[in-house]
Amino acid sequence: MRPGATLPRSPAPDRAPARDRGDVVVLAVEAALLAAAVAVGAVLNHRGVGLHADAAPLYATWRPHLGWGTPAALLVAGVVLGPGLRWARTARWGPLLGAGYLAAVAWTLALALVDGWSAGLTRRLTPQAEYLHEVPGVTDVRRMLAGFTDRILDFQPDSWSTHTAGHPPGALLFFVGLDRVGLGGGTAAALACVLVGASIVVSVPLALRALGAGEAARAVLPFLVLLPGAVWVGASADGVFTGVVAAGLALLAVRGPATALAGGLLLGFALHLSYGFVLVGPLALAVLALRPSGRRGALLAGSAGVSAVVLGFTLAGFQWWQGYDRVVERYYQGWAADRPYGYWVWANLAALLLSAGPVVGPALRRTLLAARVSWRGTARAGAAEPSGSAPTAGAPGRVADRVAGRLVGGLLAHRRPVAPASRMRLLGPTVLLPAAAALAVIGADLSGMSKAEVERIWLPFAVWLLVAAAYLPAPARRWWLAGQALTALTVNHLLFTVS
Repeated sequence: MRPGATLPRSPAPDRAPARDRGDVVVLAVEAALLAAAVAVGAVLNHRGVGLHADAAPLYATWRPHLGWGTPAALLVAGVVLGPGLRWARTARWGPLLGAGYLAAVAWTLALALVDGWSAGLTRRLTPQAEYLHEVPGVTDVRRMLAGFTDRILDFQPDSWSTHTAGHPPGALLFFVGLDRVGLGGGTAAALACVLVGASIVVSVPLALRALGAGEAARAVLPFLVLLPGAVWVGASADGVFTGVVAAGLALLAVRGPATALAGGLLLGFALHLSYGFVLVGPLALAVLALRPSGRRGALLAGSAGVSAVVLGFTLAGFQWWQGYDRVVERYYQGWAADRPYGYWVWANLAALLLSAGPVVGPALRRTLLAARVSWRGTARAGAAEPSGSAPTAGAPGRVADRVAGRLVGGLLAHRRPVAPASRMRLLGPTVLLPAAAALAVIGADLSGMSKAEVERIWLPFAVWLLVAAAYLPAPARRWWLAGQALTALTVNHLLFTVS
């Protein structure tokens, strides 16, 4: 066993204080950010500035309402917060993952049905801007791929619709594939988004467990079930995108080159679902670096899978880099030319808070504290200091102190210098995966190619940010989880969201 392999296994202490002033401060900052984004957005909309988002920072319209999905959503939340939370700590893995998936499907469908069957599901993906509008016109897939780039720019007789033009052809191909197997139409497409999107409840815990963080996986799973972003998983194509990316990363984490190859194939296809998924790269590298063994073989197999998909699309006539070049031009032919960067560069983060939930800030804070303690611990161990005690970071970091203590003790026994790469791996998946996701979000935000609508666009990264929830003290998790559910219910009942 490699030194420090126990690090990710005990990320959340039962004895750490449930209440911490730092968490309250971070929560207050989140509330201030959200209030500022709403207030400034309202003022800018009133002045006629082109935000093109009536309920900024969300792409939605204000429409308080109830629906017959309301009691169902409350029931699902109650079950997860009650027996579900307790069961997640003790259940066997197979039943736990199966029950978690079914609960996530139920939660997502219930939220969608607050808007009604038709408005919440059947008609959600049928407007002119959506992929389904283009499906009947695809009679020859190879011909479509060969001419895809030529139809990206707007103001042409045969320009693709908004969402189709803004993504590589893999997104359209997904819905074309559903239609070809007899699952055409808005209802089937919406249900497919829900079923694929809910699979994150299986993929993320499987990845954590494969990387040695089984206890963290159990702690995080309920937060994935009651994900506030489920408002947009049901139903938008971003639900599919989120599920595909998470599955690809999970397969990279599981032992064996065959699964890594499968993960690479999925991630290669993900590159043809959204141009922004080049930012999945840091997450994929973190997963590969954290594997307990076979890292080089997994890297080669995963790279081969990605390359095979890219080569396949290229030979079929679609060149990813040319498509991206055209998409940047198309992006500024539309609303992006009006949407002010100076507002969205920070208001996007408020939208992310409503999608990932208010737990994300305090959880990331505790993760940073744990990372600091563990990093200092490995530095002291690398210097082979005879002290056997771990550094102390105060009450919020007690778990990190305890874990770092075991880590340092093991390293001191070997008295070997610790290379920087090894020190990074020793931080574990509960630190590196949220850090990689945060890096991707920062890159997307600063690029200017994500002005608004990030509550759904950034879902593939938001679910990995929630891995940090493993550092929350066990006594407080029920309250944080209730806050997540309340966030989703509030958004869904006050607003009519747009995919």
